[in-house]
Parts: sequence; C-alpha cells; structure tokens
Amino acid sequence: MPLHTVVAFALTEVALCVTPGPAVLCVISQALSRGTWAGLLASLGILAANTMYFALSATGIGALLASSWTIFSAIKWLGAAYLIWVGARMILARPQPPAQGDESAARSGRGAFSIGALTQGANPKALVFFTAILPQFIDPAGPVLRQILILGGISVVIEFAVLSGYVATCHAARGLVRQPRFSVGLQRLGGAFLVGAGARLAILRQL
Repeated sequence: MPLHTVVAFALTEVALCVTPGPAVLCVISQALSRGTWAGLLASLGILAANTMYFALSATGIGALLASSWTIFSAIKWLGAAYLIWVGARMILARPQPPAQGDESAARSGRGAFSIGALTQGANPKALVFFTAILPQFIDPAGPVLRQILILGGISVVIEFAVLSGYVATCHAARGLVRQPRFSVGLQRLGGAFLVGAGARLAILRQL
C-alpha cells in the first residue's frame, strides 16, 4: 500500500475522531460519571463496533446494510432512545453516599463497554465511513483483505489514542473536584453528555 494513501487515510481518521460526535460524548459521559476505567471501557466498545464494521466491509455486507437504510434507521433510533434513557436516569438518580457511589461505578463499569459499542454500532456516520469513504483508500487491483487489515489497524490505534486523550482530560477534571458534594454534579453532567450523545445520534442522517 502506497505511503501517501496511508497518510491520507490517517489524516482523515484523525479529523473524524477529533470532531465531537456521539462516540466522543459517550466516552466523556462515562469517564466523568463513572471514572477513568469506565471511559476506557466505553472507548474499547466503540473500537469493537469499528472492528465489526471493518469485517463487514471486507465481506461486502456493509454495503448491503447501507442500502437498507430503513433497517439501519430503526437501529439508530433504538440506540438513541436507549442512550437518552440511560442519561436521563443518571440525571434524575437520587444522590448516593460516596462509598456506595464508588461501588456502583465499579459494578457498572462493564456496562460502559456495551454503551460504547451500541453508540458506535448505531452511528450512521460510522456506516457511511466504512461503506463510502473507506473504499476510496483501497486499490481493488491489490490484495483487498490485506489493505483493510492495515487501514483497520491504523484506525484502531488513532481512535484509541484520541479517545484516551478525552478520558485523560476527564480524569484530570474529576481530580479537581473529588469532594463528595461534587459527585452528584459529575453524575448529572455525565448523564447530560449521554443524553447529548443520544440526541446527536438521533439527528444524524445518512450521507
């Protein structure tokens, strides 16, 4: 694969990752409300969904899914409704003692992975990227599977680095407000970001 193609793809990936969207809002929500580990798990869930899309692209199923926008639109709306529901619960939840809140965060950390995977899996922009943008960087005359694996590896590394940066920023913010009286505020702020992720997902359209 030519170096200029790899560089062009990497720059495109960076631009898409840095731009705040449902995935970024989801990671910020989990990192602020549940801690660094939950933020990283949400990031891994997003990367898992991307890996699934790369696999679909390799088999051609992604293009078939994109052509059936009615089905994918239903998935999008269900995902958006779920995120808004979870975020609203976080906002309206009764205040908890710090210890109990920490235990709750530890127990719900695994749920952060599912939320991240669902957010990215139902994201129309992700589907468009893997069915319309990705093929532009692939030479059909060359080994397609090998090219997809290379681009997939680059995508995972870049997106994890960008999302980890958001998680690190949230970790620093949590460190500045460790007092118990701020714990409820952080939970509600995280819920607001999750509601925002759901709303952003709902208004996204297929390009």
